[in-house]
Amino acid sequence: MRFEIYREGGGLLGNALAGLGTKGQYRWRLWSDGNNKIIASGEDYVNKADCQHAINLVKGTNALTPVVDNS
Repeated sequence: MRFEIYREGGGLLGNALAGLGTKGQYRWRLWSDGNNKIIASGEDYVNKADCQHAINLVKGTNALTPVVDNS
């Protein structure tokens, strides 16, 4: 797996979302190496450091992280 940091308005997906009022903000995506699909993504961040911090929070989860099923 790999994380990707990108800015709204850049690349094919970013261009499609640029009209949503988030142009220039940082986002992250988690890609699967096996099938090269996005398996998770984050919200908009004004600062790149905040985006990187969110990635580190996701990286810090493990098997002991609780799962809450609200279905």
